[in-house]
Amino acid sequence: MALLVAIVVPIACASAFAAYATYRAATAAIAAAQVRAVDDFAVRTRVWYRGAARALLTFGAMASERGLDGADCTDAGLQAMERSDGFRAFLLRDAEGRICAGSLDAGVTAEMLAAVAGQLSTRLAVPTWNGADLGTMHYDQVTLGAQRYLTVLVSPPPSARGSLRQALLLTAPQLLENVFDLGDDGQVLNVALVGRDAAVIASRGNEGNVTWLPRAPRIPQVHARWTAPSRAGDESVYAARTVAGPDFYIVASFDDRPARAARLQFVVLFLAPLLTLALLCLVWLRAIDKHCLRWLRGIETAARTRTAANRARASVAEGMPSDIRSVAEAFNAMVEEQEVRQRRLQTALDDNRFLVRELHHRVKNSLQVVQSYIGLSKRDHRDEARLALADAECRVHVLSAAYRFTLADGEMQPVRVDLFLDDVVTMISNLIRSRDQRVTSRIETAATLSVDRIIPLGFLVADVASRALRGTPGVRIVLEVVDVADGAIEVSLEVDREIRHSEPPRLFVGLLAQIEAVQTQQPHGRVLGRWRIDHA
Repeated sequence: MALLVAIVVPIACASAFAAYATYRAATAAIAAAQVRAVDDFAVRTRVWYRGAARALLTFGAMASERGLDGADCTDAGLQAMERSDGFRAFLLRDAEGRICAGSLDAGVTAEMLAAVAGQLSTRLAVPTWNGADLGTMHYDQVTLGAQRYLTVLVSPPPSARGSLRQALLLTAPQLLENVFDLGDDGQVLNVALVGRDAAVIASRGNEGNVTWLPRAPRIPQVHARWTAPSRAGDESVYAARTVAGPDFYIVASFDDRPARAARLQFVVLFLAPLLTLALLCLVWLRAIDKHCLRWLRGIETAARTRTAANRARASVAEGMPSDIRSVAEAFNAMVEEQEVRQRRLQTALDDNRFLVRELHHRVKNSLQVVQSYIGLSKRDHRDEARLALADAECRVHVLSAAYRFTLADGEMQPVRVDLFLDDVVTMISNLIRSRDQRVTSRIETAATLSVDRIIPLGFLVADVASRALRGTPGVRIVLEVVDVADGAIEVSLEVDREIRHSEPPRLFVGLLAQIEAVQTQQPHGRVLGRWRIDHA
């Protein structure tokens, strides 16, 4: 499997990188083609405006030589515009202020043309492009008498000969729109020349419908290409190119089919090698499973399901590879040897368990004999000697009770704290307390402790209770055990009155260490002590 991964992963990574590189190259080519298309439209627009300005200056120069104050100038201009489809009105002004104006539309007067010329002359001039210097030029659009016109205002350079100082030409927008040829490939969907205040000067594509324009206009510094929602709400790809600053530019929207085709190509180039590798992996894994893994799984199943009742063996068949057959036969031989060894170990273990149970049983019986002997000896003694024997009998009972509870089912097991301490409290009441004294318990826990910890806990309770009963006649002692947080119990001994506390014996510290307990409250007032014991 590691070899397969070492082969497949580098090939998959190389295929993915090649698919991604191809996709990036395709998208870059699409973007470059779109930018070139917008550049082409910008060049056409500039050439058209320069051609219109050149024609206007040529006519103006000829008219200024003949004089601008005669009717011949107007008639010549009208005849020239009739021969030039799309030219609708003109105005010429010489150095002496004389004006020659004419219009093919009746609603456009010389006064209107003069006002338009004066308004255009106050705006920023179009910078000079490559080619001959035609002077100062202004481009815009204007509406006169409910009719929209494209305007070209030219002021010849000072070095120009003749008296012409200003020339204005009004053309129909369709004349410029014919320049915008969208081509036959269908990639350019719409194109428009946008001017001041995002007004559409000329457009091609959805004639009369400008909802394809971007909802948020973007004036390019030189070039711009972006994806944005249109005014109609559709996501579109746009490209823009400046024609004349600061806000005279070409914007075009493009078909997204080439980009979708590039994405589809990327998906195909990306998935085809991966699917091929996946198929090869499946075939290889199937062959490995048929000729190797199924035999190895048989050996594994035999190893995992083998129990004392199910003595499973690995299957050995004729069609197995020789190496795997050797492993299966060695496994079966190992299983047989292990079963023989296990039977011997089980026999030895049973003998040891029997001996341990017998040993603990005899220890328990010996402790009971010792407790009975101490009880008989108490009858022959009085006062301090009798109390000392009672304390010894109580401690022997702690040992006997601990072994009795831990061997209740024949095996060593943890001892329940509540059952053990109830037994210890009962024995203290029977052996140590006097008639006017009382020892009770309130134990609310189901915790268990090992015998190595429960015995010193019984000694601790017996020692603290014995010292309190000896020193205070008529006292009442309450043993309380409750569960606390974090898997711990709290053991406390309290009396019904404030008593004088004596120093605990040196053995007391050793008992706490064996129990693994922490004393949370020292003897004080009615409290004989409080300890926290972790049992989790």
